[in-house]
Amino acid sequence: MTNFSTHKETKMRTIIRGPSWWRHPRWTAAAVATAVVIIASVFEPAAADPQTNLLNKGCSQYNATNVSDFYMNLNATFADIRSQIASEGKRFATAQQARTSDPVYVMAQCRNYMSTADCTACFDAAVALIRNCSGANGARVIYDGCFLRYESNGFYDQTTLPGNVGICSNRTASSASAFDSAVQGLVADLKAATPRITGFFAAVKREVVAGGSITVYAVAQCAETVSESGCRDCLTVAYGNLQSCPPDAEGRAVDAGCFLRYSDTAFFSNNQTTNIAPFLGGGSSNNNKAIIGGVVGGGGSLLLILGLILWYKLSRKAKKALRGNILGATELQGPVTFSYKDLKSATNDFSEENKLGEGGFGDVYKGTLKNGNIVAVKKLAIGSSRAKADFASEVTLISNVHHRNILRLLGCCSKGPELLLVYDCMTNGSLDKFLYGERRGVLNWKQRFDIIFGTAKGLAYLHEQFHVCIIHRDIKPSNILLDDSLQPKIADFGLARLLPQDQSHLSTRFAGTLGYTAPEYAIHGQLSEKVDTYSFGVVVLEIISGRRCNDMIVEPVTEYLLEQAWKLYENDMHMNLVDETLDSNEYTEEEMKKVIEIALMCTQSPASSRPTMSEVVVLLVTKHSTDLARPTRPTFIDNDKRVRGDTSASAGSSTSHATASFTEFTGR
Repeated sequence: MTNFSTHKETKMRTIIRGPSWWRHPRWTAAAVATAVVIIASVFEPAAADPQTNLLNKGCSQYNATNVSDFYMNLNATFADIRSQIASEGKRFATAQQARTSDPVYVMAQCRNYMSTADCTACFDAAVALIRNCSGANGARVIYDGCFLRYESNGFYDQTTLPGNVGICSNRTASSASAFDSAVQGLVADLKAATPRITGFFAAVKREVVAGGSITVYAVAQCAETVSESGCRDCLTVAYGNLQSCPPDAEGRAVDAGCFLRYSDTAFFSNNQTTNIAPFLGGGSSNNNKAIIGGVVGGGGSLLLILGLILWYKLSRKAKKALRGNILGATELQGPVTFSYKDLKSATNDFSEENKLGEGGFGDVYKGTLKNGNIVAVKKLAIGSSRAKADFASEVTLISNVHHRNILRLLGCCSKGPELLLVYDCMTNGSLDKFLYGERRGVLNWKQRFDIIFGTAKGLAYLHEQFHVCIIHRDIKPSNILLDDSLQPKIADFGLARLLPQDQSHLSTRFAGTLGYTAPEYAIHGQLSEKVDTYSFGVVVLEIISGRRCNDMIVEPVTEYLLEQAWKLYENDMHMNLVDETLDSNEYTEEEMKKVIEIALMCTQSPASSRPTMSEVVVLLVTKHSTDLARPTRPTFIDNDKRVRGDTSASAGSSTSHATASFTEFTGR
């Protein structure tokens, strides 16, 4: 599917072509079928309060496999969403039915200035229109007043994706120069303030000409399930997409996770505006730009006009460059190449004083570059000729992974006695230090949940949202680093691809750590994304309990952490697993039970019964544990790669017996 163009000369074409920011990037021509409707309606204000002015519609080219199950799930989620809007007065809602072969995830959002009745009417109109997609397993409808989307995979944390677009009108505003400047200033202020506002919504108006004869109205909104930084990134792209619209009287920007609109005509009432001044820090220079624009529009000097034109052109170039950085290039760009000499100097000749730790793939050292930036330098302990031959292509792939919960690879060095990787330096170190190391007890429950949630989102990105599926193979607390805000960053991803193909994961220290490794991988070498899901489940249990997964409790029965967690779950004694250093006032019993049950779902056998990581993200934001499917019993495996049949089974069973027992669990 071709992405939207954002050039001014293709304004009308952009509406016809339709965006491609969905899980399956190739779409049918269904969006084109609505082109006549869109062209006829998009630039005229909707007469009805529900603001059902169609901006975009699209259907996936893929159909559900079981139409009956699909429609049952779709109808249930639509009914759930409508109830949340009409009965509970919500303006943002999600719902999912994920227990069959055709799961459905739905998101709906109204602009916050809309009444409950108008929001419900807009949603009903979107439902009626989106059903024209028939059995398509993904679809979306975007109106001025609301947004509706469903998919067969979780997408709630998506922000900006290829296909975002700006939509401009063909009507020029009065006092064009002054209006242009006022729009630029107001929209820039919304971009800065909205991510800092609870609920990610702001509606603002600003006078262009004194006395209110000309006023610009604008609104910004992000999906409530994205992060603050995700909202900021999305609105930055939306702002760039609107740069070519002024002095047109109206402009909109749509993306996967946000919406931005301005107009010279009021589309919300005066009592629904937001005071964004407290969220602009020390004030905004954009206000000054609007004032200057007003002076120019009223007959300012030629010098000011020329200066304004020059500023406008330069800002457009700057914003377009920024947009390219956020979206990422369509081709892999590759990492920065460092010289071995510079990195050796930065780490003081890889001194012990600069050593940060020892990872599975090699030692890590703190380095200070010539420009003063602090980095982490990893010496790869991979000496095979194949690894060195593949190093450039694999590192190029890894360097193009950009996600707030994945450690960023800055560069590399392949010309020297060792292969070196250069990463952002995480001053707080790894998660294991906070769970059972020298900083045990520092993390409160909110911080622990944020780490769980962020790690889940990072893995979902590696598995499903990056253009190549990357299976980590060694998810554990020492590979989860924490930044200054204690947000998680997954480290050492993608490096297992450099291992020699004739080496199994069982004979190398690089790919997998027993206790975290899924049984089907540890015993049979069966690799899939669900291997990471299993490891994630074990890590969640460690985060909750503050215990290492391999630490045994000997009395009254010898058992590892996963065994103990399952036994407590079976006896409805979940809370006995919780770390005693946590303040019980920081969480509810229902919330803690839900997270424990999600962890157990991730460790189920066979692997096909485990949720995907995108499903885990959705489950974590599900309100009630009663919405979860009941987990089934995991397969327990000890440090000798032996399956432990019952929690009371002897640890002395043979490896051959372990394989037989494992076959019973997997059904293979």
